[in-house]
Amino acid sequence: MLKKTPMSENKTTPPPTKHRLTAVEKSLADADGLYAGRPQIYPRDIQGTFRTLKWTALWILLGIYHIVPWFRWDRGEGVPDQMILMDLSARRGYFFDIVIWPQEIYYVTGALIVAAIGLFFATSLFGRVWCGFTCPQTVWTDLYFWVERKIEGDSNKRKRLDRAPLSLEKIFKKGLKHTVWILIAFLMSFAWVWFFNDAPTITREIFEGTAGGWVYSFIFGLTFVTYLLAGWAKEQVCFYMCPWPRFQGAMFDEDSLVVTYEDWRGEPRAPAPKDRNFEDRGHCVNCRMCVQVCPTGIDIRDGQQMQCIGCALCIDACNGMMDKMGLPRGLITYDSIANGLARSKGQEAKKRLVRPRTVGYAVVLTLVIAIMVGSLVTRSRIDVSVLRDRAPLFVTLSDGAIRNGYTFKILNMEDHAASYSLTTKGIKGALLTAIGVEKDGKPTIDLDVKADSIGSFRVFVKADKPALSGKSTPMEFVLIDKTSGIEVDHETVFAGPGR
Repeated sequence: MLKKTPMSENKTTPPPTKHRLTAVEKSLADADGLYAGRPQIYPRDIQGTFRTLKWTALWILLGIYHIVPWFRWDRGEGVPDQMILMDLSARRGYFFDIVIWPQEIYYVTGALIVAAIGLFFATSLFGRVWCGFTCPQTVWTDLYFWVERKIEGDSNKRKRLDRAPLSLEKIFKKGLKHTVWILIAFLMSFAWVWFFNDAPTITREIFEGTAGGWVYSFIFGLTFVTYLLAGWAKEQVCFYMCPWPRFQGAMFDEDSLVVTYEDWRGEPRAPAPKDRNFEDRGHCVNCRMCVQVCPTGIDIRDGQQMQCIGCALCIDACNGMMDKMGLPRGLITYDSIANGLARSKGQEAKKRLVRPRTVGYAVVLTLVIAIMVGSLVTRSRIDVSVLRDRAPLFVTLSDGAIRNGYTFKILNMEDHAASYSLTTKGIKGALLTAIGVEKDGKPTIDLDVKADSIGSFRVFVKADKPALSGKSTPMEFVLIDKTSGIEVDHETVFAGPGR
């Protein structure tokens, strides 16, 4: 339990604090007109727990983007061996042993639903953890800031360089920085291309100049967008372009873990006392380190703000200053508003991760995942599509029999070739023929389909006129996998001249 100063012991409610203008508000207030340019942000480098977590997340995500497409997964002959691949030319997706076909697009929809609910669940627990640690814009911007600091120096040096007149040093540093930024953006574009093409093949074709025009257009577009958003727009993407900050507050409650400033402990703020005596005053020494390290340039001491992405770098900065002052850490902390209020009243703080909101999200998330897994496990590996000829509806043969034509397609989702037997139900004595397969007419014919492919056949059904019930006789095609014994039935009709 934090030991309070005499002044804080008498507090029962947080003291009213005067509203302090943010950097953006000050810029607008000082402007002569209605509109003013956004002030440039020069975040300082900082070391600490959350900075380490951000670096760890950054390198893990960059590894996923650039290394995972190179992993191989043996699916058999004639099938792509890339572990994760969205093959647009073949119109299917490969995820380890799972193959998603165009007619199974609902699995992609289900995955997006799982991602959305998972994001809601994580936000209700840990605030804007997505924005602060895993969002691609955050990853790119963090990497660009790192390059900028390595080339131009930390915050104050970058400010002086921007204000300095044009010189060879300035041209060199600015040119080098933007060259590295463009190179990073170029490499980032490959990460997206690799997930939609075989990585080794498309990489060789790109550098040989044999890749298609769409590939080069895609790489150029992604390079330009990454360079623009991460190098120039930076925090403005979060402020003006991203919709998530506008409604993520709906997932919060008083027990959600967010970056908070303990104003009951920090106010009234004042410069650091020379004698390190913090009686009758707050622990905040107004060093503004929390503002200087913020990638969006806000002051967390002004309270919760939409512009706060929850990166928690201000916590590292403040903890470092508290260590220098010999004060307890946690003036800025990653905790719930309810716990901050409890500490201000001298009560014990408790983290409530299990509550109606989080339980609701967890139940829905579990239910959707269970439905998707169950559907994947029980889905048929065979699919049949039948299209009956419309012109003519039927043909009367020389012996008086009636013949109908069908386009019969078999989708073989297995990683090996399969042989099927096809027969009919509903019409007595019906005989089958298929172009290139069977020409004499038999009750059952055999059809072979290659691995992970669609077999299309022209099938004709011949029936005697007395066996028909009228102009439209119900009939079923019965397809049986000769290896597994799996049976697929497809209802259709047989057209005739009527009685």
